[in-house]
Amino acid sequence: MDIHTMPGHLVRRLNQISVALFMERMAQAGLNLTPVQYAALSAIRNHPGIDQATVAGLVAYDRATLGKVIDRLDSRGLVRRTISRNDRRAKELALTAEGAALLAEARPHVAALQSDILAGLDAQEAETFLALLKKATMAGNVHSRAPLKAPALRPTRQQG
Repeated sequence: MDIHTMPGHLVRRLNQISVALFMERMAQAGLNLTPVQYAALSAIRNHPGIDQATVAGLVAYDRATLGKVIDRLDSRGLVRRTISRNDRRAKELALTAEGAALLAEARPHVAALQSDILAGLDAQEAETFLALLKKATMAGNVHSRAPLKAPALRPTRQQG
């Protein structure tokens, strides 16, 4: 079987394209932000006071790697860690004003590049592709080294 017809190879290539487009758009905008940092900042924005392990589950990233991402965001002054009121061993995360500003500045760029990721598909094809991609991703979630976890959280803030 030709690798260029294999789902795994094609998904990996589309991920490469997605990351390249993201990084190119951030560089053009003068923003120092990776896709994983954007995901972490978004999760923290939507769930202020969330702990690091829960962020890892929400963005489907392994805890150790996400811990390094949070360390970098913290050292850049984009997130604030405070001791949890419920568990003194845990740290709660919140965006700083700088983190909220960076996320707000990045959001329109991230939204605009989504259609570039699926270049070559018309609107109906993109909708169908996304529905099938979500279905396949969720069906395989249990096989991931870092499965998506959606614990009971307080309601998310409106995107905007």
